[in-house]
Amino acid sequence: MKYLVKLFVVTFLLTISTHVIAEQKIVVLDMKYVLNKSKAGSRAQLFLKKKFNDDAKNFVNLEKDLKQEEKKLLEAKSSLSKEDYKEKSDQLRKKVIKFQKDRRASLDKTGELRMKAKATLLKELTPILDKYIEENKISIVIDKKNMIGGLNEFDITNVIVEKLDKELPSLSLK
Repeated sequence: MKYLVKLFVVTFLLTISTHVIAEQKIVVLDMKYVLNKSKAGSRAQLFLKKKFNDDAKNFVNLEKDLKQEEKKLLEAKSSLSKEDYKEKSDQLRKKVIKFQKDRRASLDKTGELRMKAKATLLKELTPILDKYIEENKISIVIDKKNMIGGLNEFDITNVIVEKLDKELPSLSLK
């Protein structure tokens, strides 16, 4: 009789605990996909890529000009006095230092724009995601990169991207 009571209690507890677990709804969201493939995210990516490529092209041209100037200075070294050569080489050195500062500033500005775009997207995504979680009684949302495996039916990425595209069709970056 003692074993029968223990068996009944254990069975009852297992039944209750599985019922509680069954009510939890866990879904997956691919944040990288949301940030890169939404309308606003992809447009921001294109803008940043174009800006980076344009800046890189300008800096390549400036670098070629500086190398040509250095080459001309070295060719004219024998015909210049020491003072003139020193003055022109100092001017060239200053141009090179300015070039390096400008290139670094350009890269930093592009990085800041990328971080600003990501922060804006995340700021706009948070209320959309919160509303979706509340409407669908979701317990936990896990980023897809932290998930080992699961069924595709628990992936809400496309739904969230559609909602984000409606709310935020583009970002203003400048």
